[in-house]
Amino acid sequence: MINHDKLQQAVKMILEAVGEDPDREGLKDTPKRVAKMYGEMFSGLYEDPSEHLKTVFAESHEELVLVKDIPFYSMCEHHLVPFFGKAHIAYIPSDGVVTGLSKLARTVDTVARRPQVQERMTKTLADTFMQALQPQGVMVIVSAEHMCMSMRGIQKPGAKTVTTAVRGMFEEDATARAEVLNLVQ
Repeated sequence: MINHDKLQQAVKMILEAVGEDPDREGLKDTPKRVAKMYGEMFSGLYEDPSEHLKTVFAESHEELVLVKDIPFYSMCEHHLVPFFGKAHIAYIPSDGVVTGLSKLARTVDTVARRPQVQERMTKTLADTFMQALQPQGVMVIVSAEHMCMSMRGIQKPGAKTVTTAVRGMFEEDATARAEVLNLVQ
């Protein structure tokens, strides 16, 4: 679990290292606030995303299910600054078994709340959906802006990174992939 005391000490040390006085009025509670924020931002480290996908329904539906534009916030593991954007999750059920639409969004939230790279987040989502739902196929598309590119380094705000992961029938069926890409546009 998150060690709030250790986080507060680390934040205080960072403030001191950049030449700030952690005891001045505006910063007195900053270590506590940052520790609480990191507890929220990294809560996905302590959750199994597949737990959300245990609720399923028999609907005799074996055609495309797509939830698009799921907003998320994650944290770049290289710089510990946010990246944020939208995830699009598509799957084709097997044997007519579907899950609740909100479960897809909850799974995205759980996976996003970890320090990581976008590529791993995309892969983890696809693998989680494949293992938990055992659909005919899954396609995950993640589009995000990385603050490590926007506010530091190359300083290119607005630049988006898009990653995809395809599993099952979407790997072999270019028409099915194209259908999802067209619907996401």
